[in-house]
Amino acid sequence: MLAKVVTHPIFRKIAPIVIPPMHRAMAKVSGGKFVPGAGLILNTIGAKSGQARETPLETIPRPDGSFLVVGSNFARESHPAWTHNLIANPDDVSILRGGKTIAVSVTLLEGAERDEAWEEALAHWPAWEEYRGITDRTFRIFHLVPVN
Repeated sequence: MLAKVVTHPIFRKIAPIVIPPMHRAMAKVSGGKFVPGAGLILNTIGAKSGQARETPLETIPRPDGSFLVVGSNFARESHPAWTHNLIANPDDVSILRGGKTIAVSVTLLEGAERDEAWEEALAHWPAWEEYRGITDRTFRIFHLVPVN
């Protein structure tokens, strides 16, 4: 049922406009302790602008305390801007999770590591598989590891 909702053209058109600002507002009001539908707020520096950016993202928490994030971009044809930010400025990244801001190191996963992470991501949120039927783009997957 969820897959039908998130893959519907109307949802995919409206959600990128409505959902991230809603998540940002909830994070601000709750001090980052309550962001339903987004596991963390990713803090990056814009690849083109050089400005600070906040992006609410679903996350896959790992047993070792690290996180995976998937650049699905609501199955749009282009990679989400935050993925370009991570690639351009990987040394100035933090996350807001559970009310705490945590500096993280960033790795763009490729090859077998990416394949394993993709399976882990699908176990967390199977609807991502449905997105693959909409776009031929390979979703970027990043591994975020706390550095504190």
